[in-house]
Amino acid sequence: MLLTTTNTIETHQIKAYLGIVTGIRDIVGGRSGSYERVLREAKETALKEMEEQAYKLGASAIIGIDLDYETVGAKQSYFRLFS
Repeated sequence: MLLTTTNTIETHQIKAYLGIVTGIRDIVGGRSGSYERVLREAKETALKEMEEQAYKLGASAIIGIDLDYETVGAKQSYFRLFS
């Protein structure tokens, strides 16, 4: 599956737009080193969720991925991906 933040892929033609896919992961605060690891894992989990949804739609790529990180209070954050 191709994944990109761009809205087009020069070497591929978009045949159909099949819908929106999302991935969201909660993050609990921690030390800096462990926090980076948690962010990386959150991104991987959210991307996997998006790929699973896209696969069910019959997609071969996900374009226009938007990565967003939000802080919700002093000790909780979440990581979102939209396309």
